[in-house]
Amino acid sequence: MGLLKEFKTFAMRGSVLDMAVGVIIGAAFGKIVTSIVSDVLMPPVGLLTGGMDFSHLSITLRAASAGTEAVTLRYGVFINAIIDFVIVAFCIFLLIKVVNAAKRHAEEAPPPQAPSQEVVLLSEIRDLLKQR
Repeated sequence: MGLLKEFKTFAMRGSVLDMAVGVIIGAAFGKIVTSIVSDVLMPPVGLLTGGMDFSHLSITLRAASAGTEAVTLRYGVFINAIIDFVIVAFCIFLLIKVVNAAKRHAEEAPPPQAPSQEVVLLSEIRDLLKQR
């Protein structure tokens, strides 16, 4: 029973839950990036390269014969995957850059200081005048 309790403690730790949320959001973001690459970016690139569709680029290693499918090396899909990766990596880079800048800005902000004696005295006088 100790192992199960220890696993539950580990699984419910905040960083593990944060990581799980990150993986789920990352998977959804990956689908969006894949759609952007294959549906938005690659058609104009294909148009610029003479109507070439990168996802269909392949080398046939063995032609199809009766009862067997062709063996192909689909390097066009690999090119799309590389472009997906570069876009995701760049987005993560930008996100981390923004987070680091926010942290740096928060660290540079001076800590709040206690009000001066004059301000405290004036506040007390104001409070006394309000009571009258």
